[in-house]
Amino acid sequence: QVDLVESGGGLVQPGGSLRLSCEASGLPVEDLIIGWFRQAPGKGREGVSCISVRDGTGYIDSVKGRFTISLDRGKNEVALQMNSLKPEDTGVYYCAAGFEACYNGYLDKDDYDYWGQGTQVTVAS
Repeated sequence: QVDLVESGGGLVQPGGSLRLSCEASGLPVEDLIIGWFRQAPGKGREGVSCISVRDGTGYIDSVKGRFTISLDRGKNEVALQMNSLKPEDTGVYYCAAGFEACYNGYLDKDDYDYWGQGTQVTVAS
């Protein structure tokens, strides 16, 4: 069993930054694939970024160059640094963990077995 707790969401103006954290318990993060997903109002859940020790990092095209995912073994957490935020980045951000693989450019939510409760990110002026 893996438990995930997200933190760091909030309201930010366009062009601003936020840092999300996903704290894991139950297994070391280096044994997992960790992904970040988001869900905007009225839309489906979209994969944003992933990381694993084996596969490295992956990002969807719309966030490449703006978002950076990182893993901290000491804290057993994964962070998502989000810069140059846009209104279309608004949504509930979920951390997820699985054992499949981290692919660059695409995340399948069916590959992830454990999910956090989500944290709201709102980008608005």
